[in-house]
Amino acid sequence: MQRYSIFSVVRHALSGHKNWQPVWRKPEPKPEYDVIIIGGGGHGLATAYYLAKEHGIRNVAVLEKGWLGSGNIGRNTTIVRSNYMLPKNNRFYEWSLKLWEGLSQDLNYNVMFSQRGVLNLAHSPAQMDAFARRGNSLRIEGADADLLDRDEVARFVPGLDVSASTRFPIHGGLLQRRAGTARHDAVAWGFARGADALGVDIIENCEVTGFQKDGDRVIGVETTRGPIRAKKIGVAVAGSTSEVMRRAGVERLPIESHVLQAFVSEPLKPFIDSVVTFGAGHLYISQSDKGGLVFGGSLDGYNSYAQRGNLPLVEEVMSEVATMFPAIRRIKLLRSWGGIMDMSMDGSPIITTGPLPGMYLNAGWCYGGFKATPGSGWCFAWTIAKDEPHPLNAAFTLDRFYQGAVIDEAGHGPFPRLH
Repeated sequence: MQRYSIFSVVRHALSGHKNWQPVWRKPEPKPEYDVIIIGGGGHGLATAYYLAKEHGIRNVAVLEKGWLGSGNIGRNTTIVRSNYMLPKNNRFYEWSLKLWEGLSQDLNYNVMFSQRGVLNLAHSPAQMDAFARRGNSLRIEGADADLLDRDEVARFVPGLDVSASTRFPIHGGLLQRRAGTARHDAVAWGFARGADALGVDIIENCEVTGFQKDGDRVIGVETTRGPIRAKKIGVAVAGSTSEVMRRAGVERLPIESHVLQAFVSEPLKPFIDSVVTFGAGHLYISQSDKGGLVFGGSLDGYNSYAQRGNLPLVEEVMSEVATMFPAIRRIKLLRSWGGIMDMSMDGSPIITTGPLPGMYLNAGWCYGGFKATPGSGWCFAWTIAKDEPHPLNAAFTLDRFYQGAVIDEAGHGPFPRLH
């Protein structure tokens, strides 16, 4: 693999940039692998990378039904954070955040991780008390958290309406300064390049249509590019999990698929230099390096596999943006898109062995998928390589839903659309 550096840029400039190597190969599938990862998104690519890097398992194939990065890894609002209150979630996401902090150096690929801070706004004294509790929980676990009053919020986000006359007065907020954003497609390309350099085959336009079995054990897959056998098969397909698992004979899982819309405005001069979330509804907003405001809100509320949403949610999100930042009410919306969220029954992820012998499942990411990319891949690779979970993902099992050991971060109960 050709390493990227300022010296390589200068060297290639002298040849008119005609000799750059492809970022990853385009191999034909082999008849058999040690491990197959179904899903060429961020989690699948990260899993393959860490299998090769951390565990020396390099005879690995990543199967992607479309082009690499065509799913949720390229359809998100790029936010990275670890400010979860429950210890089981916080420990996992904090480990993921630590991996983010060294990811560009590890991959030798700039994923454009910007630690600009994530600020959660509070609109009542009760919400401030709840944020203080969450901040204390974060600090106990070693994560960073700062509770800001209204004046400190106003200084941190100058464009925010903090006047007493605003519809939802701001009392303060909880800030995680190490959090921020990353470039989603660069994350996919970086992990793909890193995995490919370690010998992993990334096979695009290869949809899994069925599974080969020996009794209950899964021993291979049927694909649009022919049958492929493997000793172990990991499934990391986000909102398509139910459909893929149904092809393996698993008819019921504790997840639902919902559409989550996101939006980008026309470019503006620098206006917001952090990530801000609305506390009286559901909105998160930041500004990209191109100047567009990137924002999203709640799910559309109904089950769907469509990568687009409906207008009522658009109106809701726009009204929240206008409430928070009156100065930008007249800007134009440039585009919108939708990702398919695999919403679990308690709002927390699933990284586990099973549900069939020879199979491993990575699913149920709700809103947390992008920020978990390196941590998910690292833990899923450990689980596949060792046939047991790492302590960081030991609680993220399917069995917890049968045992009642749920990890309900938001306290909404068994209603996936509320998480």
